[in-house]
Amino acid sequence: MITSNHNPYLLYLVTDDQQNLTTLEYVVSEAVAGGVTMVQIREKHGDVRAFIQRAQTVKAILQQTYATTGNHIPLIINDRVDVALAVDADGVHLGQTDMPVTMARQLLGKDKLIGLSIETEQQLLDCASQPIDYIGLSAIFVTTTKTNLITHWGLDGLQRAAAICPFPIVAIGGINHTNLTEVMTAGADGIAIVSAISHADNPCQATADILAAISSSK
Repeated sequence: MITSNHNPYLLYLVTDDQQNLTTLEYVVSEAVAGGVTMVQIREKHGDVRAFIQRAQTVKAILQQTYATTGNHIPLIINDRVDVALAVDADGVHLGQTDMPVTMARQLLGKDKLIGLSIETEQQLLDCASQPIDYIGLSAIFVTTTKTNLITHWGLDGLQRAAAICPFPIVAIGGINHTNLTEVMTAGADGIAIVSAISHADNPCQATADILAAISSSK
């Protein structure tokens, strides 16, 4: 199932950097078939060549999807502006200790997407003046994929953020089919998913099921 892309943040796949290239290719292809609306490549091992290879592999899948369906699914690079530039990705997602967003914007230009991870109330207030396109609110719930978290926002924190943040909010952290309806109702513009798609027995069906649940909650 391919969905319309009026909201690219709706179902945002963040890849699992523990999976090898073959598995990554399979998961992304299946997730795209299931209707995922954005893909972020995450690579935490510091191997830039491997990062570029993974990004190019995923970009090829997304380009093929666009060629056959006309559905553009943005490719986002986690942390690394240089990799985003190298593969001409659609944008970059930055953490609070990565390159400052003002510098990233200068390098990437005005047409690329920049997302920023927000982990504290102060960061949430400060982001309003930043040259970004969306925020990743982290983490909504306890999660095993990120263990160094400052905040667990919960649904109440997400509601507060939605009331004051001028940018679209992608909710991340511990979100799955059991709680995603509540997350969307609380004010998220989209949800970022790692394990519930990447580790699913059938990533295509898992993606389609998550998307159907999200759509029914809006």
